[in-house]
Amino acid sequence: MGTKKIMKKYLSLFIVLLMAFVVNTNVTKAEDSGEDSSSDIKVEKSGDFDGKREVFQKDMEAAREVIKKEIETKREEFKTKMDALKEGIKNEKDVEKAKIKELRIAGRENVLQRFDAAVIRISDLKDKVNTQITKLEAKGVNVVAAKVFVATAETKLTAAKNKIVEINALLALSINELTAENKTKLRTLAQETQTLIVEAHGALRDAIKSLKEEIKAMLEDLKNATKIEDTNSDNKNN
Repeated sequence: MGTKKIMKKYLSLFIVLLMAFVVNTNVTKAEDSGEDSSSDIKVEKSGDFDGKREVFQKDMEAAREVIKKEIETKREEFKTKMDALKEGIKNEKDVEKAKIKELRIAGRENVLQRFDAAVIRISDLKDKVNTQITKLEAKGVNVVAAKVFVATAETKLTAAKNKIVEINALLALSINELTAENKTKLRTLAQETQTLIVEAHGALRDAIKSLKEEIKAMLEDLKNATKIEDTNSDNKNN
């Protein structure tokens, strides 16, 4: 490959590197700005792993679709139950009690909206990272580790969504104040959900970090190749 061609590829990859940095600057934090969990994952780089990974990804996609439909069904059920609870308030003759129940329903909906918003933010980030992975893989960058980190994030997100479904079911049981037992259960579910969201966020940041490192390594290889070719060209001219 000639010097001009190498430099052209070098410039192209540099632009992609900038794009990866843009993705990183758009990283959104989960509601609780706790420390991101480190994903301690060992990555195979053998050719055999590629085949296994493709099978694994297809299985994961199929499983995710099933879970997604189940979650959507559960959310619709929750929405129906909450609407029924709201309708029930209309039958409350005591104005003060009706007001308390309305505030209770609004508070429960706000809790769920906050969790849903956090999950949506992390899902959007995951999609952006996947887009960059596709672009970088097409340019020959090693994205194996990044894909593993993204798969980890997807697993955490799915688990978080399942926890949210459990919270939905708990809050839709009755319009009355939660029992002490259910309050404890709700607190535990909320903490577990938050932890999963933060861990998913951490895995995506690890994916971005991995992509940056692989890009830098490739750029360094191209840079060295350019120097070697320039040196060989100068030697021939001399």
